[in-house]
Amino acid sequence: KLLCKFLHNSFCLYKRAQTQLNKRHPTYLLLCVCLLVFSARASAQDLDPRAYARVPVDASAILVGLGYTYGGVLTDPTSPIQDLEATVETASLGVGRTFSLFGLTSQAFVVMPYSLAQISGKLVGEDTSTNRSGLGDLRLRLSTLIIGAPALSAEEFAKYSSHTVVGLSLLVIAPTGQNYTSKLINIGTNRWSFKPEIGISHKVDNWLLDLYAAIWFFTNNNTFYPGTRVRSQDPLAALQGHVSYNFTPQMWAALDFTYYTGGSTSIDDVYNDDRQNNSRIGATFNFPITKQSSIKLAYSTGAIIRVGANFSTVSLAWQTMFF
Repeated sequence: KLLCKFLHNSFCLYKRAQTQLNKRHPTYLLLCVCLLVFSARASAQDLDPRAYARVPVDASAILVGLGYTYGGVLTDPTSPIQDLEATVETASLGVGRTFSLFGLTSQAFVVMPYSLAQISGKLVGEDTSTNRSGLGDLRLRLSTLIIGAPALSAEEFAKYSSHTVVGLSLLVIAPTGQNYTSKLINIGTNRWSFKPEIGISHKVDNWLLDLYAAIWFFTNNNTFYPGTRVRSQDPLAALQGHVSYNFTPQMWAALDFTYYTGGSTSIDDVYNDDRQNNSRIGATFNFPITKQSSIKLAYSTGAIIRVGANFSTVSLAWQTMFF
């Protein structure tokens, strides 16, 4: 998650706005800003078709990606913070390896992003803006296909066919990103995130149907701005669906959908009215460059956003596999 601070040069304006808030909720203004969460595939807003596709074991993969995210944030009309807009450019490098785990196809994948962010908005009617840049939080995904995908070599894989695959995965986001406790908004989240997920993939002729169900769990940020507060977040449930079509074994296109709900936040045990109940739609196109490498182009945008980030994302990734 990418959080972009814009109060850095507006301390006096911030103090004026804070006096308008209920004394019992001195963190409300901060939370309005914290709704601005732009991620490089880092939350329930992910749209990831074919995440449980069958692959040969003993293969290594490299991914280089570029992403551009833009949009705004829906806040309470009574909030002194309005017209939040941001753009985020992200470059990502990922490395993965497939292997056999008790005879089942498994995979480990690590991704490290670097982001440049620009944000603008109005604080008590005054225009303000700022920039952020730095490393994001490292992402590690472990997955195992428990049905329909025995561990096979590249030669064996070409001879095996399966119409239905069921997989389990765990995504871990580590607090490695840029974070300053003295600053309200940072690129890193300064907490651990865990997403256990189950997915099913079913093939019908050239069509592939994917359905994933997951729950996000978050540890506390014990040094939230100004370094002495504890920020926590409730679990966030997520559901993904994808319908894709194979033009060739390596060329395919997909329509994507995700719905996520929950995730209310609190600071020092004071809860906020920011429970999410949103959905996103998108499209993905993958085409081969060589026999073992391809380019993936994706676009997604908010379908129904009641609170939080209402953004669109365009991403381009080159990926290759070595046996």
